[in-house]
Parts: sequence; structure tokens; C-alpha cells
Amino acid sequence: MSGPASVLDLVQSHRVTAVIYTAAKLNLAEAIGDEAKSVTELAGLVSADESALRRLLVGLTTLGLCRQLDRDRFAMTDLGRQLGETADPSFKDWVLFEGETLVQSWSGLADSVRTGKTGTQLRGEGDDRYAASGNAPEANRRFNAAMVCLTRSIVPKIVATHDFAAARLVMDLGGGTGELIGAILQHNPHLGGVVLDLARCETDARTHFDRLGIAGRCKFVAGSFFEDVPSGADTIVMKSILHNWNDDRCLVILRNCRDALPPGGTLIVIERIMPELATTEPEDRSCVMSDLNMLRGPGGCERTEAEYRRLVGSAGFAFVRTTSIGSFSLVQFRQ
Repeated sequence: MSGPASVLDLVQSHRVTAVIYTAAKLNLAEAIGDEAKSVTELAGLVSADESALRRLLVGLTTLGLCRQLDRDRFAMTDLGRQLGETADPSFKDWVLFEGETLVQSWSGLADSVRTGKTGTQLRGEGDDRYAASGNAPEANRRFNAAMVCLTRSIVPKIVATHDFAAARLVMDLGGGTGELIGAILQHNPHLGGVVLDLARCETDARTHFDRLGIAGRCKFVAGSFFEDVPSGADTIVMKSILHNWNDDRCLVILRNCRDALPPGGTLIVIERIMPELATTEPEDRSCVMSDLNMLRGPGGCERTEAEYRRLVGSAGFAFVRTTSIGSFSLVQFRQ
């Protein structure tokens, strides 16, 4: 695999983020739709300066998100359509989250590397960014939408990878607005489901259950997995939860899961798996960048498979198997 020509090619990556974010913010994918449009028409649709918009569209063309048919007409590519709200898959909400929230967080990476402290710690907000953001409804909405976007992109692989036939009640720990549990229940009509998360997620989760037609067999429980995990489920799923926290806090979560599950119960951990030795392969880069994002976030980290096995094993679980599901892995444990 050929690498970049110089460090200059790498350090300008933030410009790519800004171009893609601006396209999403302007709703360009929706405005262009399935047919090519002129810059003049688009400028009216998205309320932009015509000359500046043309320059942006040329930039999107060099990234493979647009096609330039002639000097002033542009169309979206299949890749670019992923910026649309209703695309399948759509990454619009993640792009907006990246451009509005994560870009600002990463500007302090040098401070975190020097001190070993997370972004929330350096701002004096303690160890828990989720609790710290409790009074910021717009930030919470953007975060939840971004998490739905990411979860939705891997849901088909999750439901195809794990056989839930023997389960009866599945709990999604930290399940947000219910994207994952909803998909699991839709693919397994015999299952009941529970989402445990902070109370601010409840309204959107219940609305989602109604929309999917699963409200009769899926409920939302408001609470904190640091304090208590309700019993009753025979399977607990955690996606992108443990990577948020250091080992001590993870052990609190895991021991609460152990206490909640019956003998023989199943724990499913869905996380990125860090390589033992990093390479320049895209999968490795994606995982390592997520690891650094955790350093600027709540203070967790991405872990190797061996580290997950030791961590979860120390809470009383037995390792069963690891299955790759693209950029994530599904790691199964038994009570």
C-alpha cells in the first residue's frame, strides 16, 4: 500500500473534514438529489454565494463526493449521497458531530498527551463527559444522532453474526435511543428487549420503539450502569461502551452485569479491536484514531483482544469467541 507523498499531505487533512462538513451543513446532497444541477440553481436552494459554492463543489469533486459534468453543473456520486439525511447508509449526523464537536475537542490533543488528562478533566468537568453534558440538550441530540448513524452502519453485521435463538430477553446497556436493540428485535420476533441508559434518552427511544412496532416487547429503563444493572435479561449487549472508560470504571460496569445475569448468561461486547502492532492499513488507522479520540473524551481507550479478555475475565466472565464485523469485533463471554 503506497503512503502519502509527504507530511504536508497528511497535515492538511482537516481541510477535507471542513469541506465535507460544509456540504452536510448546507444540505447539498438533498439539494442536488438524483439529477445534476447548475451552480446557480443550487445557490438558490441552499442560500449560498454562487461563486463560493462553485469552489466548494469543485473541492467535493476532487474528494469523489461530486461529479462535475461541465463548468457549472454538478451531480452527487454514490459516495456523496451518504451525506443525505435519508440515504442508506447515511453518515450525515456523524459528519455534523465530527465537524461541530470532535474537531474542537481534538485541538487540545497536545495538552492531553503532555498531562495524561482527558479533555473533560482539563476543562475541570471531572471524569464523566456524559454527566457533564447533561444540561446541554442540543449537544446531546447531536451526540445521539451521531451514535445512531454509526450503529446503523454495522447493525446488519451484528444481527447476521450472533445467533439470538437461545435468548429470551436482551438488554442493551447504554443503548441510547434504541437503534441496536430495535434491529435485534426486528430480526428475532421471539425476543423481548430492554434499553438501559440515562433518562434524557427515554422519549426518543420510546418513539423509536413505536415506529418499529416493537413497543409491546421492548422497554426503556432510566438509570446508570455504574450504579445498578437490573436483572431479568439472559443476554446483555454493550456496543462502544467499555472503550469510553478506564479499567477501574469498566470493572464497575462489568461486575454489575455479572450480578444481573443468570448463571450461563451471555455478555456481548462490541468494540473496535486495537492491533497488537499497528500498521498503515486503514483498519488500524481508524482504530488508533478512535483511541486518541477517547483520550480527548471521557478517558477510555481502544484495547487489544487480549486486553478485553483479561478485563472482562477479571469480572468473572469466561471468553467464548471473537468475530470480526468489519471495523468492529463482536466478543462473546459467558457468565
